Amino acid sequence: MQAIWNNTVIAESDDTVVVEGNHYFPYDSIKKEYFKKTDLTTVCGWKGKANYYSVDVNGKINKDCAWYYAEPNDAAMKIKGMVAFWNGVKVK
Repeated sequence: MQAIWNNTVIAESDDTVVVEGNHYFPYDSIKKEYFKKTDLTTVCGWKGKANYYSVDVNGKINKDCAWYYAEPNDAAMKIKGMVAFWNGVKVK
C-alpha cells in the first residue's frame, strides 16, 4: 500500500492494518521528512485520543491529514502508533 500526497509517496508498506475502512501504516513506513506533528487531537469512543500530523511536500501543506493513536484504548491496541490518512491523501 502507498499513501500519496502532491504526487509523492509519503508512506509505503505491505503491512497495513485496516480499521473502519482506513489503512493504518506502521510508523516506520512513513517518510518522516514530510511529517510535522500538530496540536490537533480528537477522541474516538472506542479507539481513544488521536493525534495529528500535517504533511508538507514541495511547499504544499496538507494540514492535519494524518492521524495516529499514541496510547489507544485496549480495543484498538493493534493500531498503536500506526498512521492513517484522509483529506486528499490517496491510499492505494
